[in-house]
Amino acid sequence: MRILFLGDIVGRSGRDAFLERVPGLRAQLALDLVVVNGENASHGFGLAPDMARAFLAAGADVITLGNHAWDRREIVPYLEEERRVIRPINFPPGTPGHGAVVVEVPGNRRALVVNAMGRLFMDPLDDPFRAIQAELAKYPLGRSVQATILDVHCEATSEKQAFGHSFDGMASLVIGTHTHVPTADHQILPGGTAFQTDAGMCGDFDSIIGMQKGGAALRFWRKMPGEKLSPAEGEATLCGLFVETDDATGLATRVAPLRQGGRLSQVMP
Repeated sequence: MRILFLGDIVGRSGRDAFLERVPGLRAQLALDLVVVNGENASHGFGLAPDMARAFLAAGADVITLGNHAWDRREIVPYLEEERRVIRPINFPPGTPGHGAVVVEVPGNRRALVVNAMGRLFMDPLDDPFRAIQAELAKYPLGRSVQATILDVHCEATSEKQAFGHSFDGMASLVIGTHTHVPTADHQILPGGTAFQTDAGMCGDFDSIIGMQKGGAALRFWRKMPGEKLSPAEGEATLCGLFVETDDATGLATRVAPLRQGGRLSQVMP
């Protein structure tokens, strides 16, 4: 299976880059599955349903969220009707929406996508490790699904790496989101799981993690509330990770970064 995971979409520039480039990338890379984190798509905070519909129409198979999942109230009923948009699985029982989804992939194949949120320096949600473990037990890799993707939305690199090593051999890909900076540690772990600490973002990198520099920097200078943060609006870089897997085992055979457009060095798988 040929999989592309794209990092957090931030604001209009990230949305425009995704909508413009993903249809061509699907064809150029012969992609079977595209997953993107969309939790910062709506002016940097949350995801509006109309934006989610546009991403799905442009080629996303699954959209994951994170700590900004509830910033747009209108997303709550939408999460109940659209299973392909998922929020972290370790929100408490009774929280609207779903933390995982199985999608059909060309060739009579299926892929499981799970979204989880870390607890270090973030909201103290339920245990994400046990929540993921329980979900993976329902869909054994290489048997009931041909690929499994885990989006671990965390602040700390150590926690993201703990997810990678904990589920090595049980997932096709464990990929970090939330910190918006693409890390250079893409690899296949010893058990066959592809891993990268952070996928980066789909946004303008002439910014502070996707936000306009002035107001964001002043928060560090003054240590007091400042103006409302707004997404940077220059040309976006589309950042993500390409993974190729073996359908028989579900494990990764190839992993390569993707960076297209904007300020960062350009890389194609």
